[in-house]
Amino acid sequence: MINIQVLDASMTYSKEDGYVGKVHFGVEGHENEYEIALHSKKGNEWGYGLFFLHESGKEEQLLALEDLIEEDDELFDFLVETAQAKLEK
Repeated sequence: MINIQVLDASMTYSKEDGYVGKVHFGVEGHENEYEIALHSKKGNEWGYGLFFLHESGKEEQLLALEDLIEEDDELFDFLVETAQAKLEK
């Protein structure tokens, strides 16, 4: 797995929106930091969006990271679990 530094994470839940979370993180060797936004109605199937956190960076790094997230279930699960750990009760 790639080396990721989590900067911040959060998650909320409501009956209307389901689970809505985000994780801010850096990746070793990447100039920019990222935000992954997560959403799930029931907490079992997740949709996401990957964005640059502060300012735009190298698109090829973002696309490569997105490919990695698609292919590496452990990485995706780690990001989801990081946000879930911050679920506001």
